[in-house]
Amino acid sequence: MKLIRFIFVIGFTFFCAQVNAQDNGKGPKEKSIQSERKLRKALKKEAKEKRRKEKAEQKAIKKHHKRIQTKKVRKRMKKSKKKAMRNNENKKS
Repeated sequence: MKLIRFIFVIGFTFFCAQVNAQDNGKGPKEKSIQSERKLRKALKKEAKEKRRKEKAEQKAIKKHHKRIQTKKVRKRMKKSKKKAMRNNENKKS
């Protein structure tokens, strides 16, 4: 009985020593405040650049639409809009 208890105690101490040795060497490293700031700054810069590109694209589309809508085109659009409104209201004139 004493022999089993002795083997159990020795085995338990070796097992605990191995577990502790593994905990010290591995695991996620803690990030410093400066590295977190750098990461946030980089993400912020990327997002800002993306927004700038999207705005420029929208502006180019708007400019293109304005360029192709001449005075004749606007009159034709107005005429067709009036016709559509009359058709929707079931009026004839």
